Amino acid sequence: MIELTKGQELALTTDDGRPRTRLHVGLGWDKIPTAGMMGTGAPDVDLDASAVQFAGEQLFDLAFYNNLRTRDGSVVHLGDNTTGSGEGDDEVITVDLERVHGPVDTIVLLVSSYQGHSLTWIDRAYVRLVDEHEEEFARFRITAGVPETGMVMAKLVRDGAGWALVALGDGIAVKLPTESVQALRPYVAR
Repeated sequence: MIELTKGQELALTTDDGRPRTRLHVGLGWDKIPTAGMMGTGAPDVDLDASAVQFAGEQLFDLAFYNNLRTRDGSVVHLGDNTTGSGEGDDEVITVDLERVHGPVDTIVLLVSSYQGHSLTWIDRAYVRLVDEHEEEFARFRITAGVPETGMVMAKLVRDGAGWALVALGDGIAVKLPTESVQALRPYVAR
């Protein structure tokens, strides 16, 4: 498994050069230990994972808690977790890169706070990629609080016949994925 750093790029291939085509993108987080009604009164945070598809700079489709599948069926959101409680991934998005519609060249992976809370209230947040053999091959951790309400975690970029992952980790001011399109355009400009 590779621990990614901001700006790092990773070809989505196996060690022997075969393309990784079916991915599980797992998002995990915990609220800070003192958050919530019984703690300092800091808010519980409901994070949402989203995948936003672009063809060039044009929005093609998105998958998130209120639209679980893209039109081409290549990206599927497996359901909303509103608390971040429990071990492991809190929200999962599956991506079948072989089914991605031809003109789509970028899939941006976004995390946003549904209630508009600053991401400074989250702890141990990460996004990880797991292949079809259940092997985790990449992870990107958020180690410092982000003052914005959303974060562009990473993007999947069509690279010739294959795909690459680029770790981003940039905070953006967005609550709902449907509001994010304009804020995400700088991440898809070539």
